[in-house]
Amino acid sequence: MHDQRKRRIVADVATYVLLGVLAVVWLFPIVWIFLESFNKNPAPYQNTFFPTQFSFDNYTGLFTQRNVLDFPRMFMNTFIIAIFVCLISVFFVLSVAYVMSRMRFRGRRAFMNFVLIIGMFPGIMSVVAIYFILKAMGLTSDGMTTLALILVYSAGTGAGFYVMKGYMDTIPTSLDEAAMLDGCTRWQVFTKIIIPISRPMIVYQAIVGFLTPWLDFVMAKVIARTQDNYTASLGLWLMLDKEYINNWFGRFAAASVIISIPIAILFIVMQRFYQESMAGSVKG
Repeated sequence: MHDQRKRRIVADVATYVLLGVLAVVWLFPIVWIFLESFNKNPAPYQNTFFPTQFSFDNYTGLFTQRNVLDFPRMFMNTFIIAIFVCLISVFFVLSVAYVMSRMRFRGRRAFMNFVLIIGMFPGIMSVVAIYFILKAMGLTSDGMTTLALILVYSAGTGAGFYVMKGYMDTIPTSLDEAAMLDGCTRWQVFTKIIIPISRPMIVYQAIVGFLTPWLDFVMAKVIARTQDNYTASLGLWLMLDKEYINNWFGRFAAASVIISIPIAILFIVMQRFYQESMAGSVKG
């Protein structure tokens, strides 16, 4: 018994030490980029690892010197695209998942297998084909870039219905049948029963739909041709170009912090709704 207790203590100590080391490794880059965003020296190469002088010049420069790199415009472009993609993706995934979970029709199994196989291939394989399709539709011009990115990011979201479908499969079909006996239509069953119960997965899909355009670089780089149409990720990439890096590295760190704020807010807000929806489903 005494030996077991000693082994358990040693295992607990080793576990906490490992978790502490991993926490430091995970937090260290975040702390460094946060401190670097307040560095008075905007150059990338310095004598000390951490800044020695601090100021808000990097943050003010991002929003005042827009004639060189218009970061506020890039940020707003990304925000608009992310909002629309988030809403469209949630609707598409919910609709497709409900159809695949509750309805039976010819070709259903073949369609699901086809989507599963296609999903195994990396999306970057279709970048060239997507670009030429958009070009043929006249969506690669400067005024249509935002619409093109919304269409591209939203088009394939319906194919990611497997997780949502798996969750809907756990909802008893007896709820649907009871509602229909009471006179509900399929649309009413979908909106008044399935959607409220599926709130945890809706929260998950909303986060995924928002983060996809917010963090993407490859597709935005292919479609966006000028700075007026750049997204935030392209703006960050441009700040590290040899033409700008000596004067914009500090602002790159500040822009990284600013870009992370909507993501943090989204997770905090959505987590509250997730917890409420889970509590409601347990009580029900």
